Amino acid sequence: MTTPIRPVLAASIAVFRQGRVLLARRAAAPGAGLWSLPGGRVEPGETVAEAALRELGEEVGVKARIEGVAGVRDIILRDEAGMLTGHFVVVAHAGLWLEGEPQTGEEASAVGWFDPACICALPVTEGLEQMVAAAARVAGGIRQG
Repeated sequence: MTTPIRPVLAASIAVFRQGRVLLARRAAAPGAGLWSLPGGRVEPGETVAEAALRELGEEVGVKARIEGVAGVRDIILRDEAGMLTGHFVVVAHAGLWLEGEPQTGEEASAVGWFDPACICALPVTEGLEQMVAAAARVAGGIRQG
């Protein structure tokens, strides 16, 4: 008997510094090779905000202050036959950089600060441009140095 697939709660964060947003290129599936916001699964006993900050530190070595929630996104994965293989519910936060220079690692093969208006030229995860725009509105993304 197959275990039913259930939605997995995850958190991410759009961190802004001097008007630029921090993106990480995913090193593993799903979305390997695509630029995205740092993030990952929420652990038991952890709030979504705590998870976003923990994942930010673990994934790219940066600390930030959360300004609010930018939005929620469903990531529904299916195989070639259309069968459901995964479902993630990601709560995306908006934040302002506090300290640390982004580093690559197991989860991020590349990292960088990008002009939010120019990320459309990158290979990105679905909905990233809209989420970054929403996060910029929440965080006033251009205001921090």
